[in-house]
Amino acid sequence: MIARLRQWASAVKCDLVVLVLAARDPAVPLTAKVLAGVVAAYALSPIDLIPDFIPVLGMLDDLLLVPVGICLVLRLIPPRVLADLRERAAAQGQLPRSRAAATVIVALWILGSVWLGLAAHRYLQRGA
Repeated sequence: MIARLRQWASAVKCDLVVLVLAARDPAVPLTAKVLAGVVAAYALSPIDLIPDFIPVLGMLDDLLLVPVGICLVLRLIPPRVLADLRERAAAQGQLPRSRAAATVIVALWILGSVWLGLAAHRYLQRGA
């Protein structure tokens, strides 16, 4: 059982590398590129849709949303391109690091938080 879980986790990690490469590959259709970037950013982001400290639900998003997103993106990529991406991911072995991508992700989370704060402030001002 543990060996199967480790194998599954390794496959997910490899598929994340495939998604990062797919988001940058010109042979990948635009829809798949955008979705690959979103899924990879969510999977690698330290901020989750449902915080991990919430029992059961906190881990549920990581165990369901990320694999479902990966499967959807992989189905959108043409088979020949996917085979090439898998070969490149296997050769690379680890996720590429990008300070620009990290900066964009952090900026988006900050902007989203500010927007939510302003929306909540306006809502509370109208209700008072």
